[in-house]
Amino acid sequence: MAGLFTPLQQDLPLAAEASLTSDNRAIVVVVAVVALAALALAVVLVRQVLAAGEGTDSMKKIAAAVQEGANAYLARQLRTLGIFAVVVFFLLFLLPADDWSERIGRSLFFLVGAGFSAATGYIGMWLAVRSNVRVAAAAREATPGEGEPAKDLTEVSHKAMKIAFRTGGVVGMFTVGLGLFGAAVVVLVYAADAPKVLEGFGLGAALIAMFMRVGGGIFTKAADVGADLVGKVEQGIPEDDPRNAATIADNVGDNVGDCAGMAADLFESYAVTLVAALILGTVAFGNYGLAFPLMVPAIGVITAMVGIFAVAPRRSDRSGMTAINRGFFISAVISLALVALAVFTYLPSSYAELDGVSAGIQNHDGNPQVLALIAVAIGIVLAALIQQLTGYFTETNRRPVRDIGKTSLTGPATVVLSGISLGLESAVYTALLIGLAVYGAFLLGGASIMLALFAVALAGTGLLTTVGVIVAMDTFGPVSDNAQGIAEMSGDVEGEGAQVLTDLDAVGNTTKAITKGIAIATAVLAAAALFGSYRDAIATAAAEAGEKFGAEGGPMGLALDISQPNNMVGLILGAAVVFLFSGLAINAVSRSAGAVVYEVRRQFREHPGIMDYTEKPEYGRVVDICTKDALRELRTPGLLAVMAPIAVGFSLGVGALGSFLAGAIGCGTLMAVFLANSGGAWDNAKKLVEDGHHGGKGSEAHAATVIGDTVGDPFKDTAGPAINPLLKVMNLVALLIAPAVVQFSYGPDASVGVRVAISVLSIVIIVGAVYESKRRGIAVSDEGEETSGRTAASKSADPAVSGANG
Repeated sequence: MAGLFTPLQQDLPLAAEASLTSDNRAIVVVVAVVALAALALAVVLVRQVLAAGEGTDSMKKIAAAVQEGANAYLARQLRTLGIFAVVVFFLLFLLPADDWSERIGRSLFFLVGAGFSAATGYIGMWLAVRSNVRVAAAAREATPGEGEPAKDLTEVSHKAMKIAFRTGGVVGMFTVGLGLFGAAVVVLVYAADAPKVLEGFGLGAALIAMFMRVGGGIFTKAADVGADLVGKVEQGIPEDDPRNAATIADNVGDNVGDCAGMAADLFESYAVTLVAALILGTVAFGNYGLAFPLMVPAIGVITAMVGIFAVAPRRSDRSGMTAINRGFFISAVISLALVALAVFTYLPSSYAELDGVSAGIQNHDGNPQVLALIAVAIGIVLAALIQQLTGYFTETNRRPVRDIGKTSLTGPATVVLSGISLGLESAVYTALLIGLAVYGAFLLGGASIMLALFAVALAGTGLLTTVGVIVAMDTFGPVSDNAQGIAEMSGDVEGEGAQVLTDLDAVGNTTKAITKGIAIATAVLAAAALFGSYRDAIATAAAEAGEKFGAEGGPMGLALDISQPNNMVGLILGAAVVFLFSGLAINAVSRSAGAVVYEVRRQFREHPGIMDYTEKPEYGRVVDICTKDALRELRTPGLLAVMAPIAVGFSLGVGALGSFLAGAIGCGTLMAVFLANSGGAWDNAKKLVEDGHHGGKGSEAHAATVIGDTVGDPFKDTAGPAINPLLKVMNLVALLIAPAVVQFSYGPDASVGVRVAISVLSIVIIVGAVYESKRRGIAVSDEGEETSGRTAASKSADPAVSGANG
C-alpha cells in the first residue's frame, strides 16, 4: 500500500539487463511444448465435432451455401489485408532499433503475428460453418417421427450444446496455442531482446484482428439488420425464413464476424498482453521476467483443457448457462491453484535475489512471490466478476432484460431508450471493476513504478488463463445462432427441436456479451501495462538526445503532466477518436444495411412467387453486396487507428501522445461495454417476446423488440468489439513511434520539417479517409438508382458467392 502514501520511484530509463539462463530456456521450451499440446487437442476436438451427423439433404444444402459464402468473403478479405501487411512490414524498417537483427526480427514477427491472427480467425470460421448444421441435426432428434416414442429433451439439448461448445473449444485451443507458441519462439530466439521483437508480433496480431473485426462486423450486421427490417417487420415472416434473400448472407455474417472476427480479436489480446508482460518483466524481475509471464498462460492452456471438458450439462442445471459457468469457474480455480504452485516453486522470496534488475528494485522491500500471486489472482477474479456482471445485464432470466421486454408493450421508442439506459449503467459498473483491478495491481508495486506496472501486466496474464474457455464461450454463440437459422430455413426442425435451438441461441447471446466484456478488460490491462513500456521508450530516447524525461527539468513536450495544454488536447483527441471510430463503424452498417433492404424489397416486388415458394430468392446478390461494402468500409476505421497516434505524436509531442492513449483507454472502456451490453440485452429481449411473453411473435411488442435488436446489432457486433483491438493498435503504434518522435524533436537529429511533414501527411490521410467514407451514398433507391457505388441488383461478381443462389 506504499503507493498510496509515498512518491513513486521514477526509475526510468532502465536498460534491461536480463538474460535467458539455461534453466529458463528449458522452461520456455516446456511452455512451447504445452502450446503445441493445445494445438494437438484442437485436432482431436475437430474430429469429435465432425463425427456428428449433418441432418437432412436440405440442411446440408443450406450449410454448404453458408460455407461457400464465408470462404469467398474471407478469401477476399485476407487478400486485401495481405497487401496492407506487406506495406507495414517494410514501414517497420524505418523505425529506430538497436541493430538490424532487431529490425528484421520485428518485421518478420509482425508477419507471423498477422498470419497467426488470420489463421485463428479462419480456423474458427472453417469449423463453425461445419458445426452449425450438426448442432441443428442434433436438436432435430428432439422431435420424434411418426410412431416413435417421445425423446428425452434434456439429453438432446445436452448433445447439441456439447457439439457447439466443443467447436468453440477448438478455436480456444488454437488461440492460446498459437499465441503462446509464437511468444515462446521469440523468447528462445532473441532472449533478452525478445520484448522489442514481440512489439512487431503484437502489432501484426492487433492490426489483422481489428480489420477482421470491423470488416466481419459490417458484413454480419448489414445482412442481419436488412433481413430483419424487410422480413420480420415489413413482410411478417420469421427471422430465418428461406423466402428472405438476406438469410444466407446473415448466416455467413455470423461466421465471418463473430467466429473469425472474435477469434482473431482474442488472439491479439493474448499476444499483446504477453508483449506487455515480457517487456516489463525483463525490467522488473530480470531473468525471471523472461520466463514467468509465459508460465502463467501456459498454466491457463492446461486449465482451459479441463474447463472445456467440464462443460457437461446436467439435468439439474437451470439452463445451458449453468453448465458453461461451471466449466469457467472450475478452470479459474484450478488456474489459481497451479499459479500459486508455480510462484512459490519458481520465484525467489526477496527482491535481492533477482538477477538482471536495477539496484532500486533489488533494494525494494517485500516479496516478489506475493506480488506475482496476488496480481495474477486479481486478473482471474476480474474475469469471474465481469462474467457474472455481464450475465446479469444480458441473460433472459434476469430483471434488466425482462424489464426491456415489458417496455415493448409501449412501442419501439421505449425499447430503445431502456436498452441505452441499461448499457450506460452497466458500463459504469464494469469500468469500476476494471479500474479497481488495475489500481489494486498497481498498489502491489509500492514505491516502484516498474514493479507496479509489471503487477498490472501480470493481472493481464492472470486473465489470460481463462481465455481458452472464453473463446469457446464466444464461438458457441454464432454456432447456435447459425444452427437455428439452418433449422428454420430447411423446415426440417420443428416443435421441441426448434425450442432446443431457441434456448441455445439465447444462451449464446449472453456468452457473446460476456466475452466482449472480458475482451475489453484485457485491452485495458494490456494498455495500462504498455504505458510502462511507453514511458521506458520515451525516457531512453530522451537520454540519448541529452534531455531529461519527466514533469520537471526537461522540455514541456517530454512531460506527461496533464496540466500542460498540449497534453490536455491529446487527452481530448484520444476520447474523440473512439467516438469517431464507433460512428464510422455504425454508419457503415447503416449504409450497407440500406442496400440490403432495397435489394430484398426488389426481389419481393419483382418476384412475387417468392412468397408462395414458386420462385427462389437470389441469395448470392445480397452476399455480394455485404462483401463489397465490408471490404470497402473497413479501410477508414483502420487508417484512423494507425494514423491518429502518428499525427498526435509528431504534432503535439510524446507527452500529448501519452495523454491521447489515456483518453482513448478511458473513453473506449465505457463505450465498448455500453455498446456490447445494450446490444446483447436488446437481442435477448426479442427472444423473450418470441418465446410468448408480452404478445409473442407477430405482435406489436415483437415488432418493437425487433427494432431494438436492429439498433443493437451494430452496437454489439461491429463498433463495440472493434474498440478492443483499436486500443491496442493505437498503443502499439505509439510505442513503436515514440523513439522516432523524441529523435526528431530533441538533440542533434531534431527537425521541425520532418515532424511537420509526417504530421501533415497523417492528417491528410485521416481527413481523406473520413471524407471518402462520408461522401458515399446511403443505399440504392427502390428504383435501382445507384447512390452507393453500385446497384444492388447487379449480379454477383464472385462465382463462389453466387453459388449460394441455388
